[in-house]
Amino acid sequence: MGNALGFLYSHYCKPTTTGDSGSVGPHGVSAANVGVSALAHDIFQFEIASQVPDGLSKLVVSSKKAQANWYGKLLEAWGEAKPPPKTPEEASSFVIQTLKRHQKADVKGLLAFYGLPLSHTLVQTSASAPTSLPQGVKFEMQTLPVDVKAVPDGDTITVYVSTTDPRESSNVPRDVQLAAVQRSKAHAKKNYTKADALHKKITDAGYRVLNLQNQEILARKYRIRLRGIDAPESSMPYGKEAKEELAKLVQGKCLRVLVYGEDRYGRCVGDVYCNGKFAQEIMLKKGLAWHYSAYDQRIELATCTCIILVGKRGSSKTSWFVGFTKS
Repeated sequence: MGNALGFLYSHYCKPTTTGDSGSVGPHGVSAANVGVSALAHDIFQFEIASQVPDGLSKLVVSSKKAQANWYGKLLEAWGEAKPPPKTPEEASSFVIQTLKRHQKADVKGLLAFYGLPLSHTLVQTSASAPTSLPQGVKFEMQTLPVDVKAVPDGDTITVYVSTTDPRESSNVPRDVQLAAVQRSKAHAKKNYTKADALHKKITDAGYRVLNLQNQEILARKYRIRLRGIDAPESSMPYGKEAKEELAKLVQGKCLRVLVYGEDRYGRCVGDVYCNGKFAQEIMLKKGLAWHYSAYDQRIELATCTCIILVGKRGSSKTSWFVGFTKS
């Protein structure tokens, strides 16, 4: 069986010039056939050394001994498969069928490790998930935790969205996918110079490999312009306070962003929600932003502006606020 697996591994690990993109797991795989080839590689390595891949324990609940049992079953099933799986969907079905008597949490973790798609039988839908989006929304994004350094001022945030997100997974450029795989391998071999060079290639393309809870996640970068408000620049009065307030609100939080369009600077213009709180409303009520009425006619935001002007009349902050809105 070793020769057969060796042939399969060498066959699937050769990058193709065409193909679909897939989600990226902590294993560093993401291209349409790279997840399959990584699985074949690890099965092949298990036959040689009887060792399971490093890092798998972070995504599954069972012990290393149990993991070895899985790879033994996968090894046997792979050798009997005619033909062996070639696509992520086929590989996912192969894993689920082979390990159908094992815990769902382990099977889901194993699929995530290789960036393979989840079967509908393993996905639990949320009853509270919205069934529709507000009129005018182009798309919705769920971000990874926000870094405090990603807030340059009171109305802009830089966020990252995991490429395992269904919307992102099919749009990751091929060269970024392969660079992520190669970087993971270089980092594992402690070839940090090569790993850094590959990461630069990834960041230049608008992506980044983030380390969250000891897991490496390939994520896409977005700059978000809070829709309907404007905050003072850092050099203006209360610019520092506006930046600090927004940073305090979003730091370390996963945000829900409803994107309505893009501005002339390439930023996504959207509504930002943090733990159910509407970020624009908070910034207005704090008196650290004004309603951008020339581009936004929402009554609820205009109302927040009126409350600030009445409630803080005579204060230095209101003096800035009135002057800023008239400029």
